[in-house]
Amino acid sequence: MNVDVILPLFVGLPLATVAIAAMAPWRWLRDGLALFTPLMTLCGGAFLFHYTGAHGTIAHSVGSYVGGVAIPFAADQFAAIMIVTASLVALAANWFAIVVGETQSRFYPALALMLVTGVMGALLTADLFNFFVFIEVMLLPSYGLMAMTGTWARLSAARTFVLVNLATSTLLLIGVSVLYGVVGAVNIAALKDAAAGHGPVTVAAGIVMIALAVKAGLFPVHTWLPRTYPSTSASVMGLFSALHTKVAVYMIFRIYVTVFGLDTRWMWLIIAFSVVSMLVGAFAGLAENSMRRVLSYQMVNGMPFIIVMLAFTSGNAKAALGAGIFYALHHMITVGSLILNTGAVEETYGTDLLSKLSGIAKRDPWVAAVFVAGAFSIVGFPPFSGLWGKVGVVLNVARAGSGAAWLVITVIVLASFGAFLSMLRLWREVFWGAEMSRERIPQALRVPFARLAPSAFLILISFGMFIFAGPLVGATQGAAEDLLDTGAYQQAVLHTGPHGDEPPVGVATGTSLQGGN
Repeated sequence: MNVDVILPLFVGLPLATVAIAAMAPWRWLRDGLALFTPLMTLCGGAFLFHYTGAHGTIAHSVGSYVGGVAIPFAADQFAAIMIVTASLVALAANWFAIVVGETQSRFYPALALMLVTGVMGALLTADLFNFFVFIEVMLLPSYGLMAMTGTWARLSAARTFVLVNLATSTLLLIGVSVLYGVVGAVNIAALKDAAAGHGPVTVAAGIVMIALAVKAGLFPVHTWLPRTYPSTSASVMGLFSALHTKVAVYMIFRIYVTVFGLDTRWMWLIIAFSVVSMLVGAFAGLAENSMRRVLSYQMVNGMPFIIVMLAFTSGNAKAALGAGIFYALHHMITVGSLILNTGAVEETYGTDLLSKLSGIAKRDPWVAAVFVAGAFSIVGFPPFSGLWGKVGVVLNVARAGSGAAWLVITVIVLASFGAFLSMLRLWREVFWGAEMSRERIPQALRVPFARLAPSAFLILISFGMFIFAGPLVGATQGAAEDLLDTGAYQQAVLHTGPHGDEPPVGVATGTSLQGGN
């Protein structure tokens, strides 16, 4: 049996659990599926990473249609490592939702699992139109998750979320449509190097990239994110932080490498938007008045640390992209832990407003310890993954030895200082200071360990990423190498017919576009 036939199961099996969770009358079964499904995709992703590391990129055309015509799924080490990390955070977020009783809402598990299903499809599809479809599969349950409690604040945030994402999805579809009109294909492998020196394709692919930048929360189209994510529950925000934005980052990497061919003409544009995003994300959170709003700007701050590495691929592209991928994995784990940690405080004390909390460190020292660990990681202090994440980014930027490198490193230092100030403010306002009076809160009230456990689980993974940085750097370098091997990706996707047929007549390839139309 060919291993590639399992790729559609990454969508099919989670979709089956969605149906079961939606119909099951027993809460224990729905909760079990909410944990079992990300565990299943986690194990599957780990297997894919091992297999593709040994055998290279694999692809499957649904129904065994000819490559370039069929609905294609493709997996390499880059897709696999993103599946593993997304599954870890989804597992922790669903675990937290179960502990705090959020899954009492009948359809919460089904909606959360539908979101996971869309993520799996988006990470594995090799077709831009199908990527748009899976983005919609992610968004539809997200609308329900945002508005599930029905409070006015959440409904208002859900309205903004819906409007922004509907507009962005429309822009994405327009870009894909124009791309098809210009090239005659939206298969990513068929678009290899298509935008390199080809104006109409560059414009079409650029529209797609703009839509992805909005979804990733990059400056100047970032303001919707800190105004919507914190208005959800902590478990939903944890899901969104690791899944929505990182799927967009994944596809930005895939398109820039495969379709744009690492075109260096875009270097200064990438740097300009990245450095401003770093500064805005680092310092804007200082004006917020709640824990999760402050953390939402750390999400904005983290995206450009990943994206900026696309501007420094002219030297050692493998090392640069590997550093960006490492930072993406670290950011998914660390921000997920911080969100669930503050969620545990919020669920216990009934608020996450800075003005209403104080002295938590004395009442809940373990909660404070996990928060400090997450704060150390997000700033880049040892012994957590953030240190190696930022060291990798800085070293690979410095390798360029140019004025652009000096600019980016300077901004990284400033942005890290801004992140430090944000985390220090949270610590001073919430965890430090005088203990809350008995009139404000019962003296015996403490954060239960069960609520802290999901956050602690993720921060232990961050600690493990620090300790085992060597193997993990090797894994991210392998993921970058697979991403850069666009020839193998094209070969796998376009030659997956039942007899390894050539791409059918009418399916464009990048080489046919080099001369222009």
